Amino acid sequence: MAQARKIALIIVVIFVLYTIITSPPRAAELVQMGFQAISDAAHSVGEFMTQLIK
Repeated sequence: MAQARKIALIIVVIFVLYTIITSPPRAAELVQMGFQAISDAAHSVGEFMTQLIK
């Protein structure tokens, strides 16, 4: 199990590096989309907690 997880992590790292090297603008766009998704999720959790308190 640990071996499979390690191999999967290596594959993901290689894919990320390949994407950054071959297409920096696309990589930047993906990072921006990721941060936007995290921000939206945090906002939604905050709204949920606010509604629970009311």
